[in-house]
Amino acid sequence: MCGIATIHRYRRSASTVEEGEINAIRDAMANRGPDGSGTWVSPDRSIALAHRRLAIIGLGDQGRQPMALTTRCTGGDGDLVVTYNGEIYNHVELRSRLSDLGHRFRSTCDTEVLLHLYEEYAEDMVDHLRGMFAFTLWDGQRRHLLLARDPLGIKPLYVADDGSTLRVASQAKALIAGGGVSAEPSNAGVAGFFLFGSVPEPLTAWDAITAIPAGATVIVSEGGVGQPRLHGSIADFWRDGQRASATGADAGALIRSALADSVRAHLVADVEVGVFLSAGVDSGALLGLGSELGGPMAAVTLGFEEYQGHATDETPLARTVAEHYGARHAVDLIGRSDFRRWLPEILHAMDQPSIDGVNTWMVSRKAAEAGLKVIQSGIGGDELLAGYGSFSSVPKWARRLRPFGVVPGLGRTSRRGFQHLPFLASRPKLPGLLEYGGSLQNLWFLQRALFLPWELPELLGPERSEDGLRQLDLDSLLQGATEPDPGSDLKRIASLEGSIYMRNQLLRDADWAGMAHSLEIRVPFVDVELIRQVGPLLNDDRPPGELKRLAGNAPARPLPSAVLNRSKSNFNVPVGQWAVDLGGYDSWRRVPMLRDDRTPWARRWAYLVADSLGLLLAT
Repeated sequence: MCGIATIHRYRRSASTVEEGEINAIRDAMANRGPDGSGTWVSPDRSIALAHRRLAIIGLGDQGRQPMALTTRCTGGDGDLVVTYNGEIYNHVELRSRLSDLGHRFRSTCDTEVLLHLYEEYAEDMVDHLRGMFAFTLWDGQRRHLLLARDPLGIKPLYVADDGSTLRVASQAKALIAGGGVSAEPSNAGVAGFFLFGSVPEPLTAWDAITAIPAGATVIVSEGGVGQPRLHGSIADFWRDGQRASATGADAGALIRSALADSVRAHLVADVEVGVFLSAGVDSGALLGLGSELGGPMAAVTLGFEEYQGHATDETPLARTVAEHYGARHAVDLIGRSDFRRWLPEILHAMDQPSIDGVNTWMVSRKAAEAGLKVIQSGIGGDELLAGYGSFSSVPKWARRLRPFGVVPGLGRTSRRGFQHLPFLASRPKLPGLLEYGGSLQNLWFLQRALFLPWELPELLGPERSEDGLRQLDLDSLLQGATEPDPGSDLKRIASLEGSIYMRNQLLRDADWAGMAHSLEIRVPFVDVELIRQVGPLLNDDRPPGELKRLAGNAPARPLPSAVLNRSKSNFNVPVGQWAVDLGGYDSWRRVPMLRDDRTPWARRWAYLVADSLGLLLAT
């Protein structure tokens, strides 16, 4: 896990690349790679690649980046150069296959595998990779730059294109830190943040910066920046899951086999791998399988002073699970004073605005203190195993409300009639039920939404709101998340949860919050092969909660019954209590709807975050 940067002058009319700028971008990401740094500049200064290294696989000088390879075709020096962020879990198998094809390796690191794989397969190399990755690879012979990102969007890759020079980095803020990219906020990105609680890609919070789409490759040549070519999407993988009937013992065996395979892959490292441990099934199953496959593991749990002695306190059950699997267990107890002290650091580290991520930043801090560089997280378990309430509630209410959608204008008229009623301050989504209830995608959005489109003018002003919503194109965004059609309502919900909520919020937060502490967060539930194998089990006939139960029984020593029988609950962080009247962070008070004592705390927190990141203009 690292930080990467690239500047490419693809038009001859542009200025040559300045090494000072590429190094400024690189070093703005120092926390992503404290183990080393490097910069490569082409002889004609048309392109520069830079890297900050967190050494995980291939320790020592063998893993230094940017890494160059002299191609077999021309024999020229440094014909291929790569800077790469992520982990390729099947790099050993790929190295063996490539060696059989005549490739000769100088190291055991996965970075070198990328260079040889490109030499063999060119852009199609991404079809052979299993892992999380974002990289730029310069082909000196063909004089083009390849940008690539993993199909599930675990690792970010941001670009700023001014029409003649392309700038690329692992973090959006790093591009701005280089001095060559504007920090003007994006109306569409900020509108998307207020709607979802995170910015939906390919937008970012800044007008000049976009994200390379998950599962895409982009070629940059003297002709310009090409269109993204998708090599996979979450909806694709759900659709492509083998059609099979698996019930009872067969389903349990399939879950165990598939999950164990993913956990085994995610244990590949030359350093210790730990687990973020809550009281839930997902992290407990990772700890159980990881201990079984790789020996005793370290586990890290976050607890809160305000929750001690209450049902929301997850630390007692987490301790039970850690003892059950013989884990070395570290628990960090956090309170309001800690949050106040750390808030400036958290906001500084937050690469794009999010209403989440505070918990991940805090537990990552504890993991780093415990000496860990790599940790596994249960992110993706709910999306894979139908753990959210949306899997049952959204299809049910979509069927009930669909008849109202056939009456033209009924939903919008009813919403306009009810949205300003004072008693709805604590239930602001209710007026939109008929307007959004006619489609599964829209109803899912209503359930997940933080604010609703008609509320944005009060936050951003009428002009910014209108422009932002127009560029955002909410209908297309929601529809695109379920294309190609994965084939069932449950898989449509899984596609929406995975490609919007998980990718734009959970995975992005894990990236910036973990990297703030030089910690690599791995997500075994977010794995293409796992989705394909478990796909047949996600069907409308399966009882709610069954897949979670099967995952909890996947380790040879199943999870304790107290965990398996525990009702589903989200991991809670008392930010709402902590953030109220926080000195110097109460700008939300200037918005009338946020001053109402009944307003959901996440709305105030979102405004605070956007304002602190400089994304709000005078309205």
